[in-house]
Amino acid sequence: MEFSTQIEWLFTLAIPIACIAWTVTHEDIFKEPREYCTKCSKEKKHLLTRKFFYLFTCEYCFSHYVTAAFLFITKYKLLFDDWRGYLIGGFALVWVANLYMGIFLLIRMGVKIERADASIKEEELQEKQQEKI
Repeated sequence: MEFSTQIEWLFTLAIPIACIAWTVTHEDIFKEPREYCTKCSKEKKHLLTRKFFYLFTCEYCFSHYVTAAFLFITKYKLLFDDWRGYLIGGFALVWVANLYMGIFLLIRMGVKIERADASIKEEELQEKQQEKI
């Protein structure tokens, strides 16, 4: 595969990896299992058990496992055609996926701030209108 095609695959495959990792670790659809995993990651006796459950609560950690699944499914390799290509491709995919999730987080925070500002301004406007009455 040509290098330019490998880069296209890199930035494209990172999208579903980021989507899956974010959804499992942040969205309400997985809230109850995530809360269970959070509890187990803090209360279980064995270190490996706690770490296993923790990976479902951390988007960075979970993205490594999602990436491994995508590497298995797609056989994506970066730069080399042997095991080194899987290794480099895997870490590159994790990095780009986490870059995407960071950008998404910033956008969501911006939207939340705008909504909060709009809500405050709306309340102030309603108070001013009530004062006039």
